[in-house]
Amino acid sequence: MFAALHRLPHPLAIVAAVALASFSWEANAQRMVSVSSHEANLRSGPGTNHEVEWIVDKGFPLQVLSRRGDWLQVRDFENDRAWIHRSLTGTVPHFIVTAKVANVRSEPTTASRVVGKLFYGDLVKTLARTTGWIKIQRAGMRGWVSKKLLWGW
Repeated sequence: MFAALHRLPHPLAIVAAVALASFSWEANAQRMVSVSSHEANLRSGPGTNHEVEWIVDKGFPLQVLSRRGDWLQVRDFENDRAWIHRSLTGTVPHFIVTAKVANVRSEPTTASRVVGKLFYGDLVKTLARTTGWIKIQRAGMRGWVSKKLLWGW
């Protein structure tokens, strides 16, 4: 009986394995990419023989859900899922505005001056980050937006 118990994995090894598997899943679940080409087709399956579901512009952020060869299964800010060829993606961080209206401010605080407005679905490039705030650029406008109003990385 003792020999059988001795062959069981050590409880710390089990905990470490579970933690590692959980960490790996979370790291993959949080992986973000952005569209690197002028436009990209998002497809119903992993291949050019699958139907184009929609087309997105350069910079559009996507969360990677899984990978099959050179194809990435992704989701967008509205939780729509599709496939994109990995060669059409990059690592330049962008966000999408998820609020109906988002104030762009001169400094990362609600007390600072409003320098512009963004609207639901607007795509913005990430310039800098601070706790709870993202410095963005869009069509010549630069400023800070509360991270709560954005989706992306």
